[in-house]
Amino acid sequence: VQLQASGGGLVQPDGSLRLSCAASGLSLDDYTIGWFRQAPGKEREGVSCISSNGRTYYADSVKGRFTISRDTAKNTVYLRTSSLKPEDTAIYYCAAVYDYGMSSLKASEYGYWGQGTLVTVSS
Repeated sequence: VQLQASGGGLVQPDGSLRLSCAASGLSLDDYTIGWFRQAPGKEREGVSCISSNGRTYYADSVKGRFTISRDTAKNTVYLRTSSLKPEDTAIYYCAAVYDYGMSSLKASEYGYWGQGTLVTVSS
């Protein structure tokens, strides 16, 4: 299994970015894909996830601003981030866990991780 996160960059406050997570070695029809982030000096936190049947979940801190989606034909999951704030600055990681029917935003639940992409929100 490999997960390749991309799409990070420098963006001004209130801007937007679309992050991508290209998966290989697994099927999105069987796995939950999650997005996590880790800011300097802070613990990794769950941002959003999408289950094998397409249900989506969000952390309270990003509800209404971030949207997770997937393209099963491309085996890719996207995280559209908008209304970005400086506190959204972090390395964003995508991760995968076999979907046994319970989706989670706990990092410890996920067994496969991508390498991360840096999002910097600054003027």
